[in-house]
Amino acid sequence: MQERNQRVRFEQLILPHLDAAYNLARWLTHNDQDAQDMVQESCLRAFRFFQGFRGGDSRTWLLTIVRNTCYTWLQQQRANEFTVPFQEELHDVECDTENPETLHLRHIDQQKLRTALETLPVEFREAIILRELEELPYREISVITHVPLGTVMSRLARGRKWLQRYLAAHMNEEE
Repeated sequence: MQERNQRVRFEQLILPHLDAAYNLARWLTHNDQDAQDMVQESCLRAFRFFQGFRGGDSRTWLLTIVRNTCYTWLQQQRANEFTVPFQEELHDVECDTENPETLHLRHIDQQKLRTALETLPVEFREAIILRELEELPYREISVITHVPLGTVMSRLARGRKWLQRYLAAHMNEEE
């Protein structure tokens, strides 16, 4: 009976966040299949250690597991992904009606943004994804990524600056 109650509680608290877990894993791994594998592995880990979950935000808890699972896998598979070159100029912090043309242009813009996000170093990309796409507050991002709040803010600022410069440089490439 206790195992059943634990399973039901797990399903209630964790399963609603699978889309967010997949989204984070997809952006970290750059691959749909790898992301699915990482979410599956993360869910198994989460279930295995669920008795240690003492409440709080289950989304943050799950995303922390997903992040750690992805990083462990990435370190084994793609060690060079974690090397971030420091470039001062990049790291310096300083509806129309819906018609086919507008929809097409929006699609092109979304694709350019996806491509730009893929170019971000992984720690900037994860901060941007967690903040802008998952709409997590800075404090939760800090918990998930195991970095101080100031580092989260710095990564977001640097990531946004990186995206801005990338998009400005590639604005008219495909037109």
